[in-house]
Amino acid sequence: MGQALPEKSGGAILHAQGGVWVNGYEAHDSSAVFPGDVIETKAGSSANLSMDGSTVLIAPESVSKFQGDLLELDHGGVSVVTSKSFKVRVNCMLVVPVLNDWTQYVVTDVNRTVQVAARKLDVNVDHERGRGKESPEPQPSQQRASVHEGEQKSYDESEVCGPAARPTSALEGISPKWIAAGAAGAGILIWLLIHGTGTTKPQISPATP
Repeated sequence: MGQALPEKSGGAILHAQGGVWVNGYEAHDSSAVFPGDVIETKAGSSANLSMDGSTVLIAPESVSKFQGDLLELDHGGVSVVTSKSFKVRVNCMLVVPVLNDWTQYVVTDVNRTVQVAARKLDVNVDHERGRGKESPEPQPSQQRASVHEGEQKSYDESEVCGPAARPTSALEGISPKWIAAGAAGAGILIWLLIHGTGTTKPQISPATP
């Protein structure tokens, strides 16, 4: 049986089995999370976010912030299966499903190298105006790139968003030790490709069996 979403608008259910923290406190096996909540997975521990039409697998050694219809990834990796165009933001880059249909993709951010792999259908990688460095002459070709089904592309975060440190506004209040912990290199992408390639479509509502 599925578990109903929290009554508060924009919430999700976080499933974990130890080693997962929300806003600095260890999460229960099944916890409600809401927009603005920071999720950290320790080494060897992963977590699943379930919401209406989407599920997100968060890899070990990741730090992210849940924002309702998107997840802000500070470092680590996530695998998304969505029929509701759930998005992932990394600094000034926003990964968005092209179609409002069952889409599966993987995003990792390790050592300021962002990798996007489209597993089912295509996704766009947008450079959000007002985030990161600005081009003196904005060009559409520089503002959006597509990753087609079966493709995997890498982006240099410093080159796309500028050399400045990641914005703190998205993840205010995170303990410095979380950021300093880093991530487990390319192993995160491999882990997600192995564990995050299920073919089951997301439920229309987690309250439905």
